[in-house]
Amino acid sequence: MVKTVIFDMDGVIVDTEPLHHFAYHKHFKHLNIDVTPELYATFTGLSTKNTYQRLIDAFALEHEVQDLVRSKRDFFNEVFDTNEELSLLPGVFSLIQDLHANGIQLVLASSASKETIKRVFDRFGLHQYFTHTVSGEDFPQSKPHPAIFLRAAELSGTPVTECIVIEDSTNGIKASKAAGIFCVGYRSANTVPQNLDEADRVISHFDELNAETVRNLV
Repeated sequence: MVKTVIFDMDGVIVDTEPLHHFAYHKHFKHLNIDVTPELYATFTGLSTKNTYQRLIDAFALEHEVQDLVRSKRDFFNEVFDTNEELSLLPGVFSLIQDLHANGIQLVLASSASKETIKRVFDRFGLHQYFTHTVSGEDFPQSKPHPAIFLRAAELSGTPVTECIVIEDSTNGIKASKAAGIFCVGYRSANTVPQNLDEADRVISHFDELNAETVRNLV
């Protein structure tokens, strides 16, 4: 029986991908590098730190990772604070409320920075529903490495066999499976196409889940 649901954030709870895309590509232009759509797609699920480490290696950039991360974050924060159209993905808030009301623990495990997680949670009033939030910036390796999900399960106090993960990215699904956790793949219409074949179940809308069905997934 499932006792804890571990949510990814970007592409699952809120669609910040267009904001990240804008911030990254504005920064790429500033750095004078040409990042192809194919290369950019491989960054989904990675922390910003590890994304820039890959870019340093790929383009021989003579910058410190932390300086690149800081610059990109400034671009992102500017567009996040001024974008009035940003909203939670359809149906996810109702699912969060339903799971919480029925005693299922919620934990966030996102590759986003702590600062970005806080901005999203503050904006949409999510703090009260989640017992813990885990940021990818705290781990040397990003998804598909399982560390972030193992830490989320550890903080929840729930065995991995009684947890599920909700993810929208190939890297996130691989990380969930590597952690030994049942994975629900969310096929988001707003995210760069991802391979969800390794997910244990795939949904296209959050109204396909509720507390009762989630409890019995495992």
